[in-house]
Amino acid sequence: MSSDITRIRVAGDSAYDITIGRDILGTVADALPEPARKVLIVHPPTLSAKAEALREGLGGSREVLLAEIPDAETGKRVEVAAFCWQVMGQADFTRTDAVIGFGGGAVTDLAGFVAATWLRGVAVVQVPTTVLGMVDAAVGGKTGINTAEGKNLVGAFWPPRAVVCDLDLLDSLSDFERTAGFAEVVKAGFIWAPEILDLIEADPQGVVDPQSAAFRRCIELAIEMKARVVGEDLREAGLREILNYGHTLGHAIEHTERYRWRHGAAISVGMMFAAELSRLAGRLSDDAVQRHRDILTSLGLPTTYRAGAWQQLLATMQRDKKSRGGMLRFIVLDDIARPTVLQAPDESLLFAAYQEVGA
Repeated sequence: MSSDITRIRVAGDSAYDITIGRDILGTVADALPEPARKVLIVHPPTLSAKAEALREGLGGSREVLLAEIPDAETGKRVEVAAFCWQVMGQADFTRTDAVIGFGGGAVTDLAGFVAATWLRGVAVVQVPTTVLGMVDAAVGGKTGINTAEGKNLVGAFWPPRAVVCDLDLLDSLSDFERTAGFAEVVKAGFIWAPEILDLIEADPQGVVDPQSAAFRRCIELAIEMKARVVGEDLREAGLREILNYGHTLGHAIEHTERYRWRHGAAISVGMMFAAELSRLAGRLSDDAVQRHRDILTSLGLPTTYRAGAWQQLLATMQRDKKSRGGMLRFIVLDDIARPTVLQAPDESLLFAAYQEVGA
């Protein structure tokens, strides 16, 4: 096991540690609650062999079961959650038992939701295996599933007992998967940690190489940002809203594409839209907007979407869980690392901003 380990604490009533390093899957056993005699590992088909290896490593006095679920957003359905509940019910899981989310962001979202709802809450340990999972989905306790009407409309706030980020798991990801996940790292740079933006601009190719020091630094900065924000505001009553930068339009694009687009690609367009909206609202400079476009483009992330899709996207956004009292709310920037809320902007302003990203 590697000795080069970083631990980041998430504060709050249900405080926990995020462990970052290489060859650290062995720490998962220590993260489980001591009374847990039964553990369910929720994983996608692509990780079957690694899930089996994790199961063997957790053996001994525990009964460890595997629940293979569909990959990506197709796994975030109530039918899949019901399958997991069935496995747990047939195995007589009690309140002292536990769930492990072993996969990308969709898997950790689903696993957290299953844990939050089984017997009104059992422990969950998140073991994210993608960039997106590590810097975003697995941290913060937001769990959820999708419905036909939209993304994450059903869910619960349920902080994990621990998060284990083994960077070795990222080595086998395709360049496309790593880059798509990196959109959430870029978001952290724009709303909180400009050092991330500097590192990307210095070496756009090297920063997405999982073996590079710059890659690890960016991952740790993004996780530290998420940990600080959710430690202060678990239930998105205030500060946590800044994490939605780029997500209002991004989620609408995902829904319109029936989740065939990767989350990071959709969020990339969403951030470009939010930057243009910030500029048109008189808040953000032309140079800062161009910096968005340059950084996202340098990573190979998209900055445009279909021009004719606006009305469909607007209707989806109006159903978004981030709207309040029927009013849309957008996170915009007054400057780099200065996020704020723009509530109920005029539709003409939204339309004008979309014209800047429509293609």
